Amino acid sequence: MKNKNREIKTAILVLSSIFLFIWGYSFLKSKDLFQSGKTIYVVYDNVDGLLPKSAVTLNGLTIGNIEDITFLNHQGKLLVTMQIDSDFPISKGSIAKIYEPGLIGGKQIAIVPDFKNKALLKTGDTLQSGKVAGLTEMVAEKLFPLEQKIESATVSADSLIKNINKILNQKNREEISKSLASLTETLSHIKAMAKNADDLLVDNKAKIDNTIKNIDKTTANFSKLSDTLAKANIGKTIKSLENTLATTEKMMKDLESGKGSAGKLLKDDALYNNLSGASKELELLLADMKNNPKRYVHFSLFGKKPKPYEGSNVAPK
Repeated sequence: MKNKNREIKTAILVLSSIFLFIWGYSFLKSKDLFQSGKTIYVVYDNVDGLLPKSAVTLNGLTIGNIEDITFLNHQGKLLVTMQIDSDFPISKGSIAKIYEPGLIGGKQIAIVPDFKNKALLKTGDTLQSGKVAGLTEMVAEKLFPLEQKIESATVSADSLIKNINKILNQKNREEISKSLASLTETLSHIKAMAKNADDLLVDNKAKIDNTIKNIDKTTANFSKLSDTLAKANIGKTIKSLENTLATTEKMMKDLESGKGSAGKLLKDDALYNNLSGASKELELLLADMKNNPKRYVHFSLFGKKPKPYEGSNVAPK
C-alpha cells in the first residue's frame, strides 16, 4: 500500500515537472499556455523597431500583443505573429498598421477594421500591412526642407562673405575710412551752419516779425483793393474802352482809305506835291526877305523912289 502511494506521488511529481517545463518554455517564447484567442499573421518589409510583446490595438484599445517576429524568406521580409484576445468581429479586409503612440514607448500595431467586408478573421489568417508616420518621422520630414534651406543660405552667406572680403581689401578699407572721415567733417560743417542759422534767426527775430506783419498788412491791402475792384463798375469801363477802340479803328480805316482831309493829305499825291511846292516857294521867299530886306520894306526921308525889283538871286535848296 505504501509502495502504491509512493508511485502515485512520483507520477504526480513527474507530471507537474513536465507541465512546469512546458509552461516555462512557453513563457520564455512569449506564449501563454492557456491563451484562447486567435493567432494572426502580418508580413512587413520593415518593422521600424517593432518588438515582441508590443501591444496590438483597435481604436486605441489593446486587444492583443505580438508573439514573434521572424524572417519570412531570403528577400528580408518579416513575418509578425499576433495574438488577438477579443470577441470584436474583425474582417479579413482590415489593415494592420505599425504606428508610434508617442515619443517614448516604442512601436505598436493598430488594426484598422474594414466594416464593408463581411468575411470575419479567424486563426491563421494574414492581414494586410501598413504604416502610419510617427511623430519623429513627421518632424524629420518637416525639418528636411528646412535643413536644405539652411544649407543653401549658409552657402550663400559664405559666398557673400568671400565677395565682401574681396571687395574690402586694404586699399578699399582705407578709402572707406577716408570717406567716413570726410562725411564726419561735412556733418560738423552742417551742424555749424545750422547753429549759425539758429543764431541769425534769434538775432533778427524782431525784423522777421516786422516783415511778417508788413506782409500781413500788404495782404490786407490787396484784399481791400480786390474788394474795391469788385465793387467798381468794371463792365461799364471795359465797354467804354471797347467803344473807344472801335472809334479809333474806324478813324484808322478812314485814313487808310483816303476819306476826310487827313485821309486825302495822306493818299492824294497832287495835294502832297502842291503843298511841297508851296513849302519850297515859301522857303525861297523867306530866304530872299532875309537877304534883301530893302526890296520889301522901303523907308526914305527925302521921298526917294525905290529901285525896281530885279528878281531873287537865292537859289532854291
